[in-house]
Amino acid sequence: MKEISTKIIINASVEKVWSVFTNFSEYSTWNPFIKSVEGQVLSGNMIKIKLAPPDSNEMIFKPTILVYKEHQELQWLGHLLIPGLFDGRHIFNIVDNGNGTVTFYQKEVFKGILVPLFSKMLDNNTRKGFMLMNEELKKICEND
Repeated sequence: MKEISTKIIINASVEKVWSVFTNFSEYSTWNPFIKSVEGQVLSGNMIKIKLAPPDSNEMIFKPTILVYKEHQELQWLGHLLIPGLFDGRHIFNIVDNGNGTVTFYQKEVFKGILVPLFSKMLDNNTRKGFMLMNEELKKICEND
């Protein structure tokens, strides 16, 4: 198992951050990491994601939405080829800090027999992609 976790404080309301974060049709205009999200993002649904980790090739995968709690949390689970080889549970949380700011958490838990082979790429490219996305989300939410 391997986990990558990032967070950022955003000077905006939960509603504002959630609105920008879940406006998936706009991802191609601002998101440097997740280039597109296609499909209906609701618990139980399969969607199509295009990722562009820094210094890596773009990849497309079709995860299943596990959790969709408005203004709070989104989780999906994706697999490489078949479950158990390389599985990624991506988790986004938005927490109201009670002072006009929120903390946006982004993490992914990787499991499977191929995870050790990708460990260095996950630590570098994937973590960097999370941080770039977090920074851009912060800019949009704070400058609107």
